[in-house]
Amino acid sequence: MTGTYESDGARLAFSDNAAGVPVVFLHPTPLDGDYWRPVVQELPEIRAIIPDLRGHGASELGRSLPVGGFTYVPDAPVMTMAQLGSDVLALLDHLQVKDAFFAGCSIGGYVLLELWRRAPQRMRGLAFICSKPQPDTEAGFAKRAATIATARADGVARVFDGMAQNLIGASTRKHRPQVLAELRARMTLSLDALVAVQAGLATRPNSAPTVATINVPVLSIAGGEDPAITPAEMGAFSVAPGGCEQHLLQNAGHLAAYEQPHKVAALMADWLRRHGA
Repeated sequence: MTGTYESDGARLAFSDNAAGVPVVFLHPTPLDGDYWRPVVQELPEIRAIIPDLRGHGASELGRSLPVGGFTYVPDAPVMTMAQLGSDVLALLDHLQVKDAFFAGCSIGGYVLLELWRRAPQRMRGLAFICSKPQPDTEAGFAKRAATIATARADGVARVFDGMAQNLIGASTRKHRPQVLAELRARMTLSLDALVAVQAGLATRPNSAPTVATINVPVLSIAGGEDPAITPAEMGAFSVAPGGCEQHLLQNAGHLAAYEQPHKVAALMADWLRRHGA
């Protein structure tokens, strides 16, 4: 089933197969919830709840985003992790889901860390795929400011063309170019949404201290060809007191769950079974 709900003045979209143990999947930017489709198709025993994050896919951006939080681009609206966390909690309330397992890729993982700070009692386990707890660096700030400048000057298509090449692993691009075409076609953010997301990523908090408080099971899956997040950075999840199971997909890039859905689904299925799903 697909549906919509309201959160802080925006109408947001989601899908929900309404059967089994609930697992909430949070996608990376600049994609939408369809990113998880190849994985979820191999997990028929779970209740997959997949929102389109604010400004992505069929979800509205809204008009209430704060401005001025990203000093490198002071006029940029900021899609904060706090706002995205509020949106996910509103979805759980809308669906009357008391607690669930969660999976997040990239920005989706950053939102999981925000959710843990705010509502740990609703989280039975956290799976991070190509995500990390560390904040942006000064080099990262500059890169995000440059991305915003390029999008404003030349349009979002130029930015998305570069992202498709950079975020997808070299092995996937070489041997399965259709995956590159599929993912590029799903990059449909508006200029305003792209700017707000980049500013939000730049201003996300340092979540390394948060990891040390996670007392539920953690699954960490890194991509060996991920240029954005290294396996070493994802190693920071190993300190989670609830225990962390770590895996490396050698020939996958930043969008590993779409590049290697069979492997990611198998790892998730085993992890979920062992932790009560």
